[in-house]
Amino acid sequence: MNLRIFPPEGFLETRLSLPLSKSMSARALIINALTPGSAPLARVAECDDTDAMTAALRGDAGTTGHRTVNVGAAGTTMRFLTAYYACTPGSDVSLDGSERMRQRPIKVLVEALKDLGANIEYEGEEGFPPLRIRGQRLQGGDLELDASVSSQYISALLMTAPVMEHGLRLTLLGEIASRPYILMTLRMMRDYGVESDFYLNTITVPAGGYTTPVSPRVIEGDWSAAAAWYEITALSAGAVTIDNLCEDSCQGDRRLADIYSRLGVDTEWEGENGGTDLTANPDADARATIDFSDCPDLAQYVTVTCVMLGIPFHFSGLHTLAIKETDRVAALCRELAKTGVMLDAAVPGTLSWDGRRVPIHEMPVFDTYADHRMAMSLAPVALYIPGIVMNDVEVVSKSYPQYWEDLRAAGFTLIDADAEPETLMDPETQL
Repeated sequence: MNLRIFPPEGFLETRLSLPLSKSMSARALIINALTPGSAPLARVAECDDTDAMTAALRGDAGTTGHRTVNVGAAGTTMRFLTAYYACTPGSDVSLDGSERMRQRPIKVLVEALKDLGANIEYEGEEGFPPLRIRGQRLQGGDLELDASVSSQYISALLMTAPVMEHGLRLTLLGEIASRPYILMTLRMMRDYGVESDFYLNTITVPAGGYTTPVSPRVIEGDWSAAAAWYEITALSAGAVTIDNLCEDSCQGDRRLADIYSRLGVDTEWEGENGGTDLTANPDADARATIDFSDCPDLAQYVTVTCVMLGIPFHFSGLHTLAIKETDRVAALCRELAKTGVMLDAAVPGTLSWDGRRVPIHEMPVFDTYADHRMAMSLAPVALYIPGIVMNDVEVVSKSYPQYWEDLRAAGFTLIDADAEPETLMDPETQL
């Protein structure tokens, strides 16, 4: 489905609850599955990625012999389940995904698991899914890993380390990508009785397994999903209240509040009516220089915010975005060109804009590249260019299924673009 989007009439003010954290849910599901005698988790995120993992783990119950598990476009699920099945004796699984998933590299994780004793074969192109995994108890021990590619590889290894015969002593080589996600993993493992040591670039996880916690950690509201509402607040000069954000969060994207404090959005943790209040202020920085190494999933929202507000920027730490649902840097360059903005991505892992733009004469029709964050980050452009079209809007189900309903509740008008006559751009509408 394709939607034409118009902004609210008048002042934007809304209140909402975000979906639960996809990152926390994925880790909780794997750790819980590795814990003897654990009960099913009461509440996890309701989205495509978490549904894929829940279905796969539920399908394990009472299953013998070979089976095929298809995770669709769920990258985190693919990586975490690769390690989970590799360390689960008796598993015999062909692990597959969407066409895009078959283009997303997994060799670093597979080779690391093989070094620890795993039995994994490529069923197609080497280095990519699908995988044939025959589970067995892994030896564990010492391992070195390039830490610059994806923190999900590291988290997958860490979560399975307690059930390895000798535990794991993991030395990370190079710059560590998305360090807060690694810390989240270790913090959630600690809830299940596993004490690790993270000193310099070495993480040591002892053997011994998990124990069921007395009070399992409550899954927080998703800070990554909050990025869309920080962006909307900045672009609309409106006011948004979010009911389920945690100030003392273990999510790395908690940094969102600090980034947007420099882009004109104040965060008040206990507002007048409870919840977290986001309010716009006029004190945005004249230029933004941000390293996204610890929070790459925020880059699309911040990029669109800066472009719409006319804030030149230089962003670094974006090297992992090339292996996401799409090459997100390349996709941003293509789509924001439709608003008259030419971004500079000549240096790998960086993205810059000098503040210049050219006039546009056609209503932007944005493609989403099967990427939920492309859709959610570009939709607020309607606040500056009413009537934009967003193609394939169903992609938000990957992490935030109710996103469009929340936009409607905030006053946006969403029209089925396929059922409407073509809307020409008002020649006076220029950024």
